Amino acid sequence: MNSISIVGAGAWGTALAIQAVRAGCRVTLWARDPARIAATRENPRLPGHLLPDAIRVTGEFPDGEVVLLAVPLQHVREIAARLPAGGPVVVCAKGVEAGSLKLPLEILDEVLPGRAAAVLTGPNFAHEIAAGLPAASVVAADDAALRAAVVTALATPGFRLYGNDDPVGAQVGGAAKNVVAIAAGAVIGAGLGENARAALVTRGLAELSRFAVALGGRADTVAGLSGLGDLLLTCTGTSSRNYSLGIELGRGRALDEILAGRSGVTEGVATAPALAARAARAGASVPICEAVAAVLTRRITVRQAMDALQARPLRDE
Repeated sequence: MNSISIVGAGAWGTALAIQAVRAGCRVTLWARDPARIAATRENPRLPGHLLPDAIRVTGEFPDGEVVLLAVPLQHVREIAARLPAGGPVVVCAKGVEAGSLKLPLEILDEVLPGRAAAVLTGPNFAHEIAAGLPAASVVAADDAALRAAVVTALATPGFRLYGNDDPVGAQVGGAAKNVVAIAAGAVIGAGLGENARAALVTRGLAELSRFAVALGGRADTVAGLSGLGDLLLTCTGTSSRNYSLGIELGRGRALDEILAGRSGVTEGVATAPALAARAARAGASVPICEAVAAVLTRRITVRQAMDALQARPLRDE
């Protein structure tokens, strides 16, 4: 697998393109507006990181041996439907689709039935991957040969990849951690303290586990990089868009005002209500995710959400 096509030239797609070149691949990067990136060799979404000459930037959908689909989750369906026939697709987006309540690979299965697919997920900030800082991630797929091929193609000593045969659990971890990160940020923004954040993140992990198991995933997957690892990064790292949005919500700023000042997508905003609805359909208890959805849709305030969570009936952990 020497030819990699990356669809989506946001910060994450650009970082993956740089990493793929580092791993020795021929790389094509699809962008909606390729001219600026091609001319300057720098993506304004990922400033300070010049694209290697080996990356070909294009506005035409590429057809490499494998396609990394690195667009926001809510655009996966639209973009996947436009991909040319070809090799496996690796979804590099996290979330639950609004309306359909589907996870990334479920969307692909509907749009591209029968096409081999995997998901790349884990605790990774784009700017650190682009800089070559040490990191690890997960390639999850039912097909062991596909997992091994993607791992071999993209891994380097500084970017360690693990295969995982539980794509459901891996996708749930990637989706739910963004929602919990909004809650963790809100706790800090509201001045409720580090104790409250630690408790919330820990109970959030329990929600991830219940939700994954309810959908047919495994609890041990949630305890790995795609669950606990991603949760730790997203709920503490100041570069996390979901965590920083939660901080602003906790300080009393309106959601519309926060989003208006942002250029990148904060996945947890659309995911929270969709995840809460999917969990309810599956019979999984996710009170923190439900509280975040209620805050985002202005049904309750951050303080009311925390009070409601604290007032839940006492029980064994």
